[in-house]
Amino acid sequence: MSDASPTLPLSAKRSSYTLWGTRRWKRVRKQHLQQNPLCAFCLAGGRYTPATVVDHVVPHHLETNAFWLGELQSLCKFHHDTSKAEQERRGYASDIGPDGWPVDRNHPIYRL
Repeated sequence: MSDASPTLPLSAKRSSYTLWGTRRWKRVRKQHLQQNPLCAFCLAGGRYTPATVVDHVVPHHLETNAFWLGELQSLCKFHHDTSKAEQERRGYASDIGPDGWPVDRNHPIYRL
């Protein structure tokens, strides 16, 4: 059975291990979660949920400088695997603000 994920080729999957598997990343992750222990998406919705995932705000696509220097956010596993994954797949968030309009300025409605 291959260790490749359905979304990444085997070479990219192996490269990702060299980034996330390092002591440096584990130290950065631990420190980030200590300083930001709550899920950013839950907080935006008025909920207090412990974060378990450190996520890159802007996808790094395994580019080393973007991986190490990119802005990070704490997320719960649910939001990392659902809302954030959808946002990365679409290229914009689908959240609607209190005024009834999408909050993400990258939403297609603003391209008119």
